[in-house]
Amino acid sequence: MSTSLNLKSPREIERMRPAGLAVWQGLQIARELAVAGNTTGQIDTAVKKYYQTIQGEPLFLNYPNSTPGKPAFPGVTCTSVNQQVVHGVPGDYQLQEGDVISIDTGCRIDNWCGDSAVTLPIGKIDPAVEKLLDVTAKTLQMAIDLIPQKQMWSDVAAEMETYVLDHGFTTVENFVGHGIGENMHEPPQVPNYKSKTLRAKDDFRLEPGIVIAVEPMVNLGTKRVIAESDHWTMSTADGKPSAHFEHTIAITEEGVRVLTEPPSDPSELETLLSK
Repeated sequence: MSTSLNLKSPREIERMRPAGLAVWQGLQIARELAVAGNTTGQIDTAVKKYYQTIQGEPLFLNYPNSTPGKPAFPGVTCTSVNQQVVHGVPGDYQLQEGDVISIDTGCRIDNWCGDSAVTLPIGKIDPAVEKLLDVTAKTLQMAIDLIPQKQMWSDVAAEMETYVLDHGFTTVENFVGHGIGENMHEPPQVPNYKSKTLRAKDDFRLEPGIVIAVEPMVNLGTKRVIAESDHWTMSTADGKPSAHFEHTIAITEEGVRVLTEPPSDPSELETLLSK
């Protein structure tokens, strides 16, 4: 195994919780606005204002494009609608009944990062798409549940992919999860599918101190994706819907801790807002 892991101490993991909590709250604000008639730009603006209120640094805003000369990302959220898989650019699109929207956002507080995503239905959606969202959310929960039971990440990823395939869907392979800490993207890469390359070269042991962003992306049809003309948005090649769920997850001596889960009590959020 060649992957270099930046293991976090218990104290460092604790310091990551405020960022995870901020991201959770940002997604709750987004959830309230994810209704027919609102635009993806309105959602982005609301989350941006929240981060400003708590003096959080949005991780996505002005993130550089992987292609030289192409524009940096313009939002604090990725808002990917229907066939859009990831990196959807917020703007003037007005949500409609029957849409689904994946909202992904990240924030840094006191030098530590959090990253999370959720896919939401807009009103009543097609039953097949509803099943897609349910299976994708359960795939993420499966990973959380399996981490304490497995020694290597590849064993978790294989079961995630099998679960998706058993329900008739496909796992996107162009994008994977990642380590996270003082930077949004750190080693290791965290695929949501069985990879011979990963197993042979970059697999990693599930040990205390690892903090990863696990983010299954699941498609109703083909797993293939294509780039849109805005140089950021990635969509399914067949135009069928996609779903995306993500949590920032820490492995501790006491077990798995989801750093982007809801507050254990209201005082946790109040403490964040009072800073």
